Amino acid sequence: MKREEIATPLVVIILLILFIIFCNPIAMVGVGERGVKVTLGVVSEQSYPEGIHFVTPFISKIVSMDVKTKKKDMMTSVYTKDIQQAKIAYVINYNLQPENAYKMYRQVGWDYEDKILMPVVEGTIKDVIGKWNAQDLVANREIATSEILIKLQKHLIDNYINVSDFKITAINYSDVFEKAIESKVTAEQEALKAKNKTVQIEEEAKQKLISAEAEAKSMAIRANALTQNKALVEYEAVQKWDGKLPQYMLGNSIPFIDLHSGK
Repeated sequence: MKREEIATPLVVIILLILFIIFCNPIAMVGVGERGVKVTLGVVSEQSYPEGIHFVTPFISKIVSMDVKTKKKDMMTSVYTKDIQQAKIAYVINYNLQPENAYKMYRQVGWDYEDKILMPVVEGTIKDVIGKWNAQDLVANREIATSEILIKLQKHLIDNYINVSDFKITAINYSDVFEKAIESKVTAEQEALKAKNKTVQIEEEAKQKLISAEAEAKSMAIRANALTQNKALVEYEAVQKWDGKLPQYMLGNSIPFIDLHSGK
């Protein structure tokens, strides 16, 4: 085989390798990403799926946009309705809508989190928290959390962002306010305890009064009956008799009731 015949294919391969290296006509879209093709500054009208895609060197390129679900742990300072400053710690899960990745890139860019997501999140938190008094917010954190999540989903879905979850993980007030709340709660608990004790005493007194009234009525009824019926007097005496005849100074034992009164 002639040297020229060997050199020709080798040159072609080398040129092809150099072309690929320097011109790079192949673009790779990774797992959990969508590609946005830009040709001479014009963004394509579709999002490219994961895999290998060919572009025209020096004319087109593919920009990768992450569409995986992301999680952010953040903290922000807000004011409550009663002008108490609070630091809200929260977690938000979100993702870029895969089918609209090219729209996001065209309208906002790849840094949409700083330009759209976080301003909306911060504003929504401040808006919702500002409707609650500080002490009430602690007791109703789940309600406030749910309201924030619904508002975020509503506001961001039209901006090509899906919000799958939002949680307030902590509400921190100043030390002075925390101590004031603790003192107030303790005072309320003591007041409730005292009130319950008062109710208990009043109820016990009421029961004693009812019992005394019932006993008095019973005694009055019995006294009236004994007065009206001599036989009932003797019956009551028999009920209380211990079986022993009374002893008299004269030495004779006689019944203390008339056993023949029925004649």
